[in-house]
Amino acid sequence: MILHQLTNGLFGIILFLTSVSDAAKDEKKGAAKRADQEVMGMGANNEKYLTACPDYKHYAMIAHRPLSKGPLGLPYQRPAPHCRTFGSPLVEEIISEMSERMEDKDLARIFENAFPNTLDTTVRWHNEGTASLIKGTFFDGAWEGPQSFIVTGDINAEWLRDSTNQLAQYQTLAKKDKRIEKLILGAINTQAEYVIESPYCNAFQPPPPSKLSMVSNGQDDNVHPVYEPSQVFECKYELDSLAHFLALGNKFHNVTGSKAYLTTRYYTAIDTILEVLEQQSKPTFDPKTGKYQKNEYTFQRRTSSSTETLSLRGNGNPLGPHTGLARSAFRPSDDATILGFLIPANAQMAVELKRTAAVLGSAGKEALAKKLQERGEAMEKGVWEHGVVSHRKYGPVFAFEVDGYGSSIIMDDANMPSLLGLPTLGFVDKDDKTYQNTRRMILERQGNPYYLEGKTFSGIGGPHVGPTHLWPMSWLVQILTTDDDKEIKKALEDVRDVSKMGLVNEGVNVQRPTDTTRPWFAWANSVFAQAILDVAARKPHLLFGPDAEPYMI
Repeated sequence: MILHQLTNGLFGIILFLTSVSDAAKDEKKGAAKRADQEVMGMGANNEKYLTACPDYKHYAMIAHRPLSKGPLGLPYQRPAPHCRTFGSPLVEEIISEMSERMEDKDLARIFENAFPNTLDTTVRWHNEGTASLIKGTFFDGAWEGPQSFIVTGDINAEWLRDSTNQLAQYQTLAKKDKRIEKLILGAINTQAEYVIESPYCNAFQPPPPSKLSMVSNGQDDNVHPVYEPSQVFECKYELDSLAHFLALGNKFHNVTGSKAYLTTRYYTAIDTILEVLEQQSKPTFDPKTGKYQKNEYTFQRRTSSSTETLSLRGNGNPLGPHTGLARSAFRPSDDATILGFLIPANAQMAVELKRTAAVLGSAGKEALAKKLQERGEAMEKGVWEHGVVSHRKYGPVFAFEVDGYGSSIIMDDANMPSLLGLPTLGFVDKDDKTYQNTRRMILERQGNPYYLEGKTFSGIGGPHVGPTHLWPMSWLVQILTTDDDKEIKKALEDVRDVSKMGLVNEGVNVQRPTDTTRPWFAWANSVFAQAILDVAARKPHLLFGPDAEPYMI
């Protein structure tokens, strides 16, 4: 143990000196000029360096110099160049340009740490498609082409939802940076394999060709359909996971125009999703006979927490017929739903099905495109018909969950997709009346049981980390869904002031902001980067000063 501590301490000193040395070079030459030297993959000996790198989970808990030049003096939390898991000169260029222009140097430091965080720390395995992946071991076409394994951060597993959001800020770079393009294409291909193998699961082990070791989640689960533990980390069925897989490909195509991901395996994944949607659109009781119908997916966990398992022997509460909606057993937070028709997830799936239909139609897959379009339209109709309820104070609002029998859950959770984030999904315009009613409701303590208020900070949390911690991610989604300068400025300041270690945490105690959860959570840092880039384009004066020109990628 003492040797381990001394070793970690020695690495800390080495990395501290490295960061100070790099900072001096930055001031003399500029980060953009050093970009080619700072990205992973430029040297043949990179693997040797990686073996000497500290665990970033521990590295992120220690403040590293140089400190930002703002009043908060926030630390520089990027790993040493040779410890980064992926790199892009274009990303370094954007960091340099944004940091120089941003007036708030503490906010600039968080961007400097957060924007590259996914590339720096979570690309656990990437194959550009040139290496042979044990031919003959897998199904025809499986694991062919580029592949990318993107972990969530402090857990060495890939969530479909998290990884899609972690890569979102790089999508606009894919047309200019071929390495980024290959990385995202690889992520689509890898997710397709996960969806085909276990479409009801949410988090996955390293791909077999990577030869990386699997990890255990330490839980005692009884799940149907059964899954292979060497390939699945956790098997909570979340509708938004499948929607995020579609979103990853749709965004990639929208930016690059590429159809390289439209492989035989991708089409198999699409067929698999349609099968799941068909199964999860069935009511609990047969509409004609009234006979109970056991769900194709059941989940039971040996646990003392009700949010970690499903009621009624793993089936969940009954759902009504003829809604057009699809069940989601769990929320984006990985907490169990109370009423299975989760409205934000259904809204996202409706949008992504229709977007996918447009892409497949242009690729000559008219029949499949028609199926996706029809299913998407049915789900959209279902959200409006069953997901909108009348609130005595706020009027027509979107419910968080419904059951198709008239019952509803009124709340919002900070995790995406959320009711607050409906405009970011493309489901409604942010000026839509029902959305605005809903927004007012979920951003007030009287309207949302998970809108938490402290002495200084207020925001949306959720059951996952309890009734005392808000998620800074909710502030970032506020930024993305408003045009109000005052609201944007306040949200930016709140995120800045609670990010004491220069990174965005999962949760922050509203009474004691120093009490935070997960120092390394790549998803939250990616949403921060997306919010900053959004403000730079829409409201440049809030970042760069009066009369500033927009910053567009």
